[in-house]
Amino acid sequence: MIVARLYPRAVLLLCFISSATCNTFAFTEEPFDRAVKADSYCSRVLRAQSNRKETNNEFQLQVEGEPERYQPGSTYRVSLTATSPSYFRGFTLIALKEGAEGDKDEDYAGNFQIIDEEETQFMTNCPPAVTESTPRRRSNIQVFWTAPPSGTGCVLLKASIVQKRIIYFQDEGALTKRMCEKESLYGDSTDKPLLDCCACGTAKYRVTFHGNWSEKIHPKDFPRRTNHWSAIIGASHSKNYVLWEFGGLASEGVKQVAELGSPVKMEEEIRQKGDEVLTVIKMKAQWPAWQPLNVRAAPSAEFSVDRSRHLMSFLTMMGPSPDWNVGLSAEDLCTKECGWAQRVVQDLIPWDAGTDSGVSYEAPNNPTAPPDKIRPLTSLDHPQSPFYDPEGGAITSVARVIVERIARKGEQCNIVPDNVDDIVADIAQEEKEEDDTPETCIYSNWSPWSACSSATCEKGKRMRQRMLKAQLDLSVPCPHTQDFEPCMGPGCSDEDASTCMMSEWITWSPCSVSCGTGTRSRERYVKQFPDDGSVCTLPTQENENCVVNEECSPSSCLVTEWGEWDVCSATCGLGMKRRERMVKMPPADGSICGAEVLEVEKCMMPECHTIPCLLTPWSEWSDCSVTCGKGLRTRQRMLKSPVELGDCTEELEQVEKCMLPECPIDCIMSDWTEWSECNKSCGKGHTIRTRIVTMEPQFGGDSCTETIQRKKCKIRKCSRGQANSDERRRRKEQREKQRSKQGRVESAAEHPGCRMRPWSSWTECTKLCGGGIQERLMTVKQKFKTTQLSSCKDRKEIRACNVQPC
Repeated sequence: MIVARLYPRAVLLLCFISSATCNTFAFTEEPFDRAVKADSYCSRVLRAQSNRKETNNEFQLQVEGEPERYQPGSTYRVSLTATSPSYFRGFTLIALKEGAEGDKDEDYAGNFQIIDEEETQFMTNCPPAVTESTPRRRSNIQVFWTAPPSGTGCVLLKASIVQKRIIYFQDEGALTKRMCEKESLYGDSTDKPLLDCCACGTAKYRVTFHGNWSEKIHPKDFPRRTNHWSAIIGASHSKNYVLWEFGGLASEGVKQVAELGSPVKMEEEIRQKGDEVLTVIKMKAQWPAWQPLNVRAAPSAEFSVDRSRHLMSFLTMMGPSPDWNVGLSAEDLCTKECGWAQRVVQDLIPWDAGTDSGVSYEAPNNPTAPPDKIRPLTSLDHPQSPFYDPEGGAITSVARVIVERIARKGEQCNIVPDNVDDIVADIAQEEKEEDDTPETCIYSNWSPWSACSSATCEKGKRMRQRMLKAQLDLSVPCPHTQDFEPCMGPGCSDEDASTCMMSEWITWSPCSVSCGTGTRSRERYVKQFPDDGSVCTLPTQENENCVVNEECSPSSCLVTEWGEWDVCSATCGLGMKRRERMVKMPPADGSICGAEVLEVEKCMMPECHTIPCLLTPWSEWSDCSVTCGKGLRTRQRMLKSPVELGDCTEELEQVEKCMLPECPIDCIMSDWTEWSECNKSCGKGHTIRTRIVTMEPQFGGDSCTETIQRKKCKIRKCSRGQANSDERRRRKEQREKQRSKQGRVESAAEHPGCRMRPWSSWTECTKLCGGGIQERLMTVKQKFKTTQLSSCKDRKEIRACNVQPC
């Protein structure tokens, strides 16, 4: 059992909770050195813990992303949580190799890192363990854990909880997490750098960067207009040089990549390392960050490794962002079997360079002083983070990098023989394989090779084409109709003994001025002098004018240098290419920056040899876009011939109208009338209101509801005596006379200056049953001269009649 805390010369109580007993153990701390304390105290705690197994689901130990396996050297967020309303006052967390007793330092696996010093600290008497800083109520703590190096095997993360005065421990279940080492994808690359590489000869690799950062996969706060990957910079290097690493501090070069996307300083730092570096790795920036592969090829670069420089590192900025990057650090391509790894695939999540404290893509500059250590981003960093997840789930990868071996040179000494596929892969780089075109595919001859796309010693490519004349068997796919190979400009080939071999140009230096017109330069060096002893006359330095801001005034803004030109938008014929730069500092007067941040120009690739469109058959018609009435339906077909062969003018989608049964129309009714007068002058009666049908239901719509409603009414109590019919008739006549007289009085009162005629008789009822309407009128008989026109008006009354059901 691991105990939350031990105070100086205090007695430790280990209470084992069970249905039967609670045993007490007492240990007294003695003053001895750190190593002895770890061996003695930790091992006694672990031996006590191993005697019990108790399940308690109130508390849970979690590793971010819930992985079953760990990547050696990777850092994970570990959290200890209590389910509401539970809590804990203290805790202890430790990582132990599976099967180890814990009595030796080497029994402990990996290293913990403190996130919040007010919450957590390393245990004084058991240095590998983490405990609370102060005992108080809490429901969650978090620490980082860096996994041990390759070859460690399975690891147990174990926790104990102190709640009130009871210590809960766990050997299995929610407070123990078992994780085993993640196996290499291809079995022949090491997860962390080997101390010494035993491989012979050299190997050549191609690294390809596949960005996966897009609004579809990472929608939260995605920067639609400015998303991009900066130019990629890296190197193959020795173990004595570190470009960047988790837990380290960012160099000035890393900082400029992380915050500005500028690789200039990083490249200078790499080249200053001399023999520690074998190859500088560079790839162009990508605007926008993601496009389909048929629109833009994934950027790639080639590099070499040897026995002393067998590590590969690179990084690229995720822009815009405070200081977020992705990349590989010291990826070892030398295998334990003294060979060269054939293929390495890594999914990448962003990491924080520790130089800016912003929490969102476009957060304002907020320098971190002093700088923090480089660390991976997590889903619990900040609620405003675009990767935030309150559940602490793993961040979806934003990129994938593939490193493939393409050739080996020199004598190889690996003790494990290569398989047939491995041997063929190497031979293919040195000798062109025979044409494996199926007999069912009929092609024209290859066209001549085009001119190299690079006129300098920078790497370019050239292309040749052929035309597919016939495909005799549609079930057998036909290979590509284009072929590419790398090339360089005149005087740059290492096969020409009379010329010198030059390096690639180093990126342009910053402009000599911050605004206006200045100069900038770039350099290259001689990699190999001519074999015939002649002098190398190719220039090693170039200068050119540069304009940072055309005007130097308070309204001018500071911008970065132009980035590299993108690849041409077309693979053959006329296309467009573009380059971009970013605003580093807006105008001091608060106005809008007027500097251009995008340049576009034409580019010409080798002539296109187009072939007719090859299309798939039409798909079935889709369902109608509506469930009733008039709608649309579509069908599609796909382009089978390569897009780079030219635009296909054939339509790929068709739309037509479709008609389904008419949509149901429900009954429509008018509003209710006002309630009528009570149908009795005394005693219990009823009053009604009505409405009419304005549209009958059609095509199965909802039917009409009631058109009349009744409710009870009572004006006054009727007398108990019964009068004969004459008396009732007499009283009725008197009431009518009284009502008529009262009407005249009311009329005179309501219409001063007017003489009104008596009320007319009620009209016939509009219905014989089911509720009809009667009306009567009182009209103006005479208007006095002094009377205003608006005060004399005819009057109308309406009442319900024949309210009995039909």
